[in-house]
Amino acid sequence: MAKRRRRQPRPVGWVLLALAAVAAAGLLYFGWFARPPARPELAKRPMPGGESGADEGVGVGAPRDGGVGGAPEPQAPAAPPPRSSGHLALVFDDLGRSVAEMETVAALGVPLTYSVLPYEAATAEVAAALRGRGVEILLHLPMTASNGHDPGPGTLHPAMSPAALAAGTRRALQQVPGAVGVNNHMGSELTRDSAAMEPILRALHEEEMFFLDSRTSAESVGYRLARGLGLPAAERQVFLDPDPEPEAIRGQFRRLLELAAERGAAIAIAHPHPQTLAVLREEVPRALAAGFEFVPVSFLLDRSPVLPAE
Repeated sequence: MAKRRRRQPRPVGWVLLALAAVAAAGLLYFGWFARPPARPELAKRPMPGGESGADEGVGVGAPRDGGVGGAPEPQAPAAPPPRSSGHLALVFDDLGRSVAEMETVAALGVPLTYSVLPYEAATAEVAAALRGRGVEILLHLPMTASNGHDPGPGTLHPAMSPAALAAGTRRALQQVPGAVGVNNHMGSELTRDSAAMEPILRALHEEEMFFLDSRTSAESVGYRLARGLGLPAAERQVFLDPDPEPEAIRGQFRRLLELAAERGAAIAIAHPHPQTLAVLREEVPRALAAGFEFVPVSFLLDRSPVLPAE
């Protein structure tokens, strides 16, 4: 009887077994061995100045709200501030009559210069309040006017001797402690008189003060004479409120801005009138937004060396 041959496994079966083994190995690899590890914190490189910089791996378009682990991203260098459109000095005259008036002026919220009359009812109180604020104070020195108006107590006039003019100036300064300079109150007559102005300015020089010529007369010699004596000095360019109408004040303020833009700086004198302050509450923020910078008047003094006369 013939022997029956053993049936050999078909090659297809082995192929299927091999494919199953490969598939199992692939699943095992991608499910475990090829699993991406947790991302470690990236090293930071020191930046100039010793500050810690951002991850070098952060690319263009990456979020800028913080680095790995919450470390803040370095910000791009801040853009430089806009160039000033010009410097503005606002000097408020005729203070000393009430502290409330001074507080209303200060509420404008920009650097100002405060000029205080020496012999008013609230002079001492106003000067003390201004010193407490650390602001710039001037003595508003009364001088005779050509129109016959009364400048008030302590007025200096051309008929006084040089010694009396100097002494009157020093007495007035004692009434406004903390003053760093002087500007004339009225004075359209006296400021035209070199012989009268010289002892006043010499007294200021000895007290290490500066002089702001209010220019109540086009013929004033105050600024020129002060510089000739080596005194730091400046001149007023604009009166804001000779006309108390709001539109007139607004027009004068625009003139101030034009001069500052043209020259780089301009000085205005104002008074603590309600209409003036109402206009300035509107116009000061606009000037700031336009790039103008408010400074104390001492920032704009002429301090150039005085050349000897030929």
